[in-house]
Amino acid sequence: MKALWLSAASALLVAYPAFAQPSTQPPGSAGVVTQSPTGNLERLSGFQTTGTAAPKPIPQEGRRADALRRNLEKVKLPDGFRIELYAVVPDARHMAVGPNAGVVFVGTRKSSMYTVTDRDKDRVADEVIPFAAAINFKIPNGVCFSPDGILYVVEQNRVIQFPAAEFFYEGGADVPIFQVVKQGDLIPSTEESFNHTARVCRIGPDNKLYIALGQPFNVPPKEKLELYKRVGMMGIIRMDQDGKNREVYATGIRNSVGIDFNPADKTLWFTDNQVDGMGDDQPPGELNRATQPGQDFGFPYYGGGTVRTIEYKDDPIPAGVVPPQVETAPHAADLGMLFYTGRMFPQKYQGGIFVAQHGSWNRTKPIGARVTFTSLKPDGTADKTEVFAEGWLTENGEYLGRPVDVAMLLDGSLLISDDTAGAVYRIFYEK
Repeated sequence: MKALWLSAASALLVAYPAFAQPSTQPPGSAGVVTQSPTGNLERLSGFQTTGTAAPKPIPQEGRRADALRRNLEKVKLPDGFRIELYAVVPDARHMAVGPNAGVVFVGTRKSSMYTVTDRDKDRVADEVIPFAAAINFKIPNGVCFSPDGILYVVEQNRVIQFPAAEFFYEGGADVPIFQVVKQGDLIPSTEESFNHTARVCRIGPDNKLYIALGQPFNVPPKEKLELYKRVGMMGIIRMDQDGKNREVYATGIRNSVGIDFNPADKTLWFTDNQVDGMGDDQPPGELNRATQPGQDFGFPYYGGGTVRTIEYKDDPIPAGVVPPQVETAPHAADLGMLFYTGRMFPQKYQGGIFVAQHGSWNRTKPIGARVTFTSLKPDGTADKTEVFAEGWLTENGEYLGRPVDVAMLLDGSLLISDDTAGAVYRIFYEK
């Protein structure tokens, strides 16, 4: 099996986006990730070892795990559902479940990624270890799988791929890796920022790689709009899986940290976090639906829903702006989303959308820290939205955890990541 993957992976071509802007900064300068002196990325691309020590597992039992389980006792779910601790994963953000063995790959907003393995299939992780420890990651938040088992990782300003990641990760720190978009070419290096840099990705029905690109500002200055529209910041881009034929798919998006495709009609849905500093009760967050390339979703002219931003209140709205399918609670921070395609949950949930709300920071009374569910109408548009799981926010306004992403295990149960508690939870249904 591994020999076949080695042969296939070695034939992959490294390609870069057609209008990418290469960084002019020297190696090692601010904003640029450089490899170790041994050239680890280049060595791993040639299937050579690096000498990096095997990473140590993350402990899965003890005081921390016990505390997480006690917190889960406060989580409220619909009748028939239960929630359990699936894994202790530091800084857990977005997740990708391997299509072959069900290994869960977890990104972070820091410099590490993790693999979560349930070897005995009792639906509790047996092992959590850092993934590809020989690589210098920089905000490896966005993770997604192609149907044939290639793992894509979207960092702050680079895209890389790991063929057969579910099998090669067992080898320790060294994992075969290829660049899809080299460091400094995903966005202009001048636009790198600590703000809004958690990318997300999906492979679309057209087999292209889709990536949501935020922008550094609460509301961007007008002189930045032309650049952002051209390179796809403040929007969603797509490209071939080898990085070729990059194009801007959607614009007018402030900072999407959750995208997924409806398998029924192939439309792209995404969450969007809206403008801060406009008060507790405005503007709303958004759940959007893109039905074709080239659509504009209104930002920065709208701060969320139909609420105009102060900075652009006198500017004309572009023609054909697409309104959100769902206006969500202001500042609840809708992040990861998922179309539920499993069969474990009751019929009501099949084909609907789960969204993780990270919870507010820009509000005098906190809101969020929960998972919502949105059902769809027969025509494919949004119907009703309701709270599905809540309890991580206490009555005193303290966060016991903050959900980031939702993913589905191969058995149809739902995973929820939590970067505050450093955990992944599993929700399942018992008849």
